Amino acid sequence: MSNKITGAEYPLAKIFSSDFDFVIPAYQRPYAWTDDQALELFDDLHSFYLAEPEGDSYFLGSIVLIKAEGKPASEVIDGQQRLTTLTILLSVITSLLEGEVRSDFEGYIREPGRLSQGISAKPRLSLRDRDRQFFADYVQAFKFNELLALESAQLEEPQQNIQRNARLLRDRLLTAFSNDTDGLISFGAFLIQRCFLVVVSTPSKKSAFRVFSVLNSRGLDLLPTDIIKSDVIGNIVAEKQEDYTNTWEELEVKTGRAGFAELFNHIRMIYARAKAQRTLLEEFDEHVVKKSSSSEQLISEVIEPYAVAYLIAKKSEYVSTANAADVNALLKWLNRIDNSDWMPCAIQFLSTQKDSPEYVLWFFQQLERLAGYMHISAKNVNQRIARYAVVLEELMGAHSLDSPVKTVELTESEKREMLDVLNSDIYYLTARRRNYLILRLDSFLSDGAASYDAKVLTIEHVLPQTVVANSEWEESWPTEEVRQQWVHKIANLVPLTQQRNSAASNLDFAKKKTAYFGGRKGVSSYVMTTQVLNTAEWTPEVVEKRQNDLVEVLEAGWNLKPAPAACQSKD
Repeated sequence: MSNKITGAEYPLAKIFSSDFDFVIPAYQRPYAWTDDQALELFDDLHSFYLAEPEGDSYFLGSIVLIKAEGKPASEVIDGQQRLTTLTILLSVITSLLEGEVRSDFEGYIREPGRLSQGISAKPRLSLRDRDRQFFADYVQAFKFNELLALESAQLEEPQQNIQRNARLLRDRLLTAFSNDTDGLISFGAFLIQRCFLVVVSTPSKKSAFRVFSVLNSRGLDLLPTDIIKSDVIGNIVAEKQEDYTNTWEELEVKTGRAGFAELFNHIRMIYARAKAQRTLLEEFDEHVVKKSSSSEQLISEVIEPYAVAYLIAKKSEYVSTANAADVNALLKWLNRIDNSDWMPCAIQFLSTQKDSPEYVLWFFQQLERLAGYMHISAKNVNQRIARYAVVLEELMGAHSLDSPVKTVELTESEKREMLDVLNSDIYYLTARRRNYLILRLDSFLSDGAASYDAKVLTIEHVLPQTVVANSEWEESWPTEEVRQQWVHKIANLVPLTQQRNSAASNLDFAKKKTAYFGGRKGVSSYVMTTQVLNTAEWTPEVVEKRQNDLVEVLEAGWNLKPAPAACQSKD
C-alpha cells in the first residue's frame, strides 16, 4: 500500500459532500468540546462574516485522515472535534430553515443517496459507536427540540456536550438572525462557500499518525495505544466489539491515558525483553499482538491483568490479608527511583502471584534492593534493561515461594559493588541518587515508621566543606587529609527539610546543631539528623564509628552481607 501523503484546501461545500465519508474510529476520544470552545468558534466565524461580507475566506485549520485516493471512506485521525461542532452548527441552521433552501442545506448533513452511483443514504459524519446513533437521531435528524428536552443528567458526558453546544449555537443563531431568514441563509452560505479546511490524507495508518504528531504542536491527543486499539478491536466480531471496547476504555480511564500508554511500553518489554529499537506501534504488533491467539485473548488475558498489576505497583495499593503494608512501603520506594525500568518485572510478577502474600513480600524485597543497587551505582539504561530482562526471562517460567525467581537477587559481585558505593563519597552522587540513599537509610533507622513527603530536601554537611582558620573545626579536625577522607561520606551528611543559610554552615558544632540542624523547635523529622543532634562532639573518631554503624544498617536492611565462601557462586 502506498504511503503517499496528500494535502489540499477545500471549502465546507466540498468537505460535506460525497467525496468524503467521515468515520470517527473507536480508538478516538469522545466528543469533548465544551460550550467555551463552541462559543469561540461561532463568535470568530460570525465576527469574520460581519467584517468581511463579500471578502476573504476563513481558514478553519486542518484535519488528518486515513483515506485512499479516489475513495470517500475517511477515518478521522485529527479534526473530529471541529467536524462534529461544524455539523452541529450546520444542522441547527438547517433546522431553522424551510422549503427548498432547507433541503439544500440538509444535503451537507446527510448523503441523500444516489442509486445510479451505488451511494447509500446516510449521515456524512459517523461518530464513535457509543454516540453514533444519538448524534444521528437528534442532530443529523434536525430534532433539536427533542434533544434539548432530554434530561442532561441521564446522558453520558459526550452526549451532554452535544446537547449543550446545540443549545448554545441555536441560541446564538436566533439572537444574531432573529426574524432575518435571508441573513441566516447568507451566513450559512458563507460557512459553506468561504470557510476552508486543509485536508491531509494518506492511506497508511502509521503515516497518518506521523503527520498528526508533527501538526499537533500542543501535544498528542492521539496516542499509539489508540491506533493499537483500532487494530485490536477491529479484529473482533461485530457483536462482541462493544463489550471489549468498554473493557478497554474502562482500563484506560483507571490508568489515565498517559498511564495506559506507559503500560503498553511495559507490556512490550515483558514480551520482547530488550530495549526498544523501533516505535511502540511496530514492536507491540510484532512482539505482543502477533503472539496472541486472538484479540479477545489479548484484552482479557494480557492487557486487563497487566493493567490491574500496573495500578497496584504504580499506586502502591497492594491488598492482602498479610504483608500489604510492608509490600506497599517497598512499592513506594521503588516509585521514588528516577526510572520505571523495574515496572515490567513488577507487573509480570503481580499478574500471576498477587494472591501469594509471603512470596509477594519476598519478591519486592529483592526487586527494591536490585532497583536501588542500579539506581545508586548509576547503571545506564542499557545496563538496567539487560539486567531486568534476565529477571523477566525467569518470571515467564514456573516459580513459587518454594522455588522463587533467583535472578532478582543481587549477585555477590553486585553486593560488593554496592558496598563500595556506600563507603564512597556519597555527596558526589547526583541529587536524586544521593537523596534516595539517605532517605532509604533513614527509613531503615526508623524501622519504616517515618514518612517522607517533604517537597524540599537538602543534604547538608556536619563537618563543613571549607574549614575556617582558627575555628573549632580546625582544632578538632586539624589535618586536611583526614577532613577530605570523611567530609563527603554518608556519616557526615544529614537531611534537612528546607534550605538553610549557607553562612551558618561554618558555625561551631554546638551552635550548628541548634541553629542549623535543629530548626525552630530544636528537633528534626529525620532519624539521621536527630542522631547528630544527640551527639556531644564531632571528631574523626565519632564520624568513623558512625560510618561503620550506618553502613551496617544499610547492609542489614538490604541484606548485603556476603554469602559464606562455600555458598558463593561465580559471577
